[in-house]
Amino acid sequence: METAAALALRSSLSRFVTGVTVVTFDGPRGRSGITCNSFTSVSLDPPLVLVAVARTARSHDDMRDRPFCVNVLGAEQEAVARSFASRQAGETAWLDHPVAPRLAAPLAWLACEPWQAYDGGDHTLFLGRVEDFGHRDGDALGYANSRFTVFAEPTYGHEFLL
Repeated sequence: METAAALALRSSLSRFVTGVTVVTFDGPRGRSGITCNSFTSVSLDPPLVLVAVARTARSHDDMRDRPFCVNVLGAEQEAVARSFASRQAGETAWLDHPVAPRLAAPLAWLACEPWQAYDGGDHTLFLGRVEDFGHRDGDALGYANSRFTVFAEPTYGHEFLL
């Protein structure tokens, strides 16, 4: 059971707006995935990304030392996020990839080889070296205040800020 202080901290942290990903991999029980909004880029040289996975997550131990794919979800993929979060992948459309299986039609995807894993308290911080990637245009699925939201695709990018 969470303490009042832990619930208050969770509430404060929920104010940070994030994107939503499903991290997919081939595990001992076959293709698996987990919804994750603790994702960030780490380095361009070498190309590294990080996902934080709760130690209590059903896929935590299965993911260790395995290639994985970070699938950044589009606004229309809330049902995909919910299905992986509820441990029911449902009728998921998968694509084979030489590094790790990925979802069909995410907003972006990054196929990663395991790089390092670090203790992050009640989470493990998995760093992956990006081996392949791709993206498409569209609005992004976001998460804030413990709810899904939509980030509209910007009309102008960072190049117009200069």
